[in-house]
Amino acid sequence: MTAVRQIIEGLSRWIDVVAATIIGWLGWFGSRRAVELVEEETGVFRRKGDNGEDRLEIVDGQVVGPVPEGLATLLRGSRAELSLGSGRFLFRPLELPKRAAEFLEGIVRGQIDRLTPWAAGEAVFGSTKPQEAGADRIVVTVAATARALVAPYLQALVSLGVKSIAVSTLMPGPEPVVVKVLDEQGHSILDASRVRQALIAILLVAGLGAVVATVGGSLIGGKLEARQDELARQIAKLRAAALAGHEASLDAATAALRTLERRKYEGPAAVMVLEQLSQVLPDNTYVTELRIEGDKLRLVGLSRDAPSLIGLIEQSQHFSRATFFAPTTRSPNEPGERFHIEARIEPSFAPRS
Repeated sequence: MTAVRQIIEGLSRWIDVVAATIIGWLGWFGSRRAVELVEEETGVFRRKGDNGEDRLEIVDGQVVGPVPEGLATLLRGSRAELSLGSGRFLFRPLELPKRAAEFLEGIVRGQIDRLTPWAAGEAVFGSTKPQEAGADRIVVTVAATARALVAPYLQALVSLGVKSIAVSTLMPGPEPVVVKVLDEQGHSILDASRVRQALIAILLVAGLGAVVATVGGSLIGGKLEARQDELARQIAKLRAAALAGHEASLDAATAALRTLERRKYEGPAAVMVLEQLSQVLPDNTYVTELRIEGDKLRLVGLSRDAPSLIGLIEQSQHFSRATFFAPTTRSPNEPGERFHIEARIEPSFAPRS
C-alpha cells in the first residue's frame, strides 16, 4: 500500500506542475502593464510611487471601502506585483552541492515539506540566487508561506479585473533581497481546480484508450499469435532433437561441466568488477553497497567529492553511462557526501571464445 500511495502522490504532484505550467502559458495572452502594490500594514496596500491616495485594503478576500478611481483603472487588465510583509514568511537556508544549481527549482520544491510546516502543494515559495559556500557548495535562502494566507489577496485582485499576479517579499538583512514566491494568471487562480480536473480526465481517457487498444490488438492478433506459438513449438522440438543427438556421446560429467560454464559466462564476473572499481575510485571514497543486476552496476557510499566519481567511472573502458540515480546528500555526522551511482558494465568483462 505504501508504494501505491507514493505513486499516487507523485502523480498528483506531476498534475500540479503541469497545471501551473498551463496557467503560466495563459499569462502570455494577458496585458503586461505592471502595477506594484506594497503592503504597509496587515491587509493595507499602497501603489508604489503614488501620491499617497492610491491605497487598497483587503480583508477575507474582499476589498474594503471604495477603490480610488485612478487605481481601479490601472488595475483593470493589468499585471499586479504584490509585495507582502516579510513577517508573513519563513526563511530557511538550504546548502547544496554546486552542481545542484541547474536543478534548483525542483530541489527546493522537494525540500519544502522538510524546511517548512507545509507540503509543496500547500505553500507558495521561492529562493534567493545561489551563493558560494565553500568548495563545490552553494547556499540559497528559501522563503515560504501558506498558500491559504495568500489566496484571499489574489481573489480580491482578480475581482478588480487583474489579469496576472506576481507575489514577492523582501528578505530582511543589511541589504534586503526581493524573493518572488508566486507568478500566476489571475483568472486561473480561481479555476486551478478545473485545470486539475481536466488533466485527470485526459489521463483517464488516455488510459482507457490504451486498454481498448490493447484488447483490440489482442483480439485481432490472436490467430497470428497461435500460429507463431505452433511454429515455435515445432522449432523447439527440432532443436531439442538436434541437441540430444549431439550430446548423446557426452557423459554426465562433461554435460554438467558445460552447464556450469554457460552459467559462468552469462554475466560479468563480480571479482573483475570489484578489481576495476578498486583501481578507479579514489582513496577518500568508501562503497557501502554494491549491486550487479545483469549489465547494470549500482554503487552507494561516501566520498569527499561525489560529483567527480562520474567522470572517473566513465574514463574506465569497462563502464559507461554513469549517472546519479538519487540525490547526493551530506549529513553532519558523516565524513563526506553520500552518493548513489548507476553505470552500465561493458561486455569487455565477459570471456571471449
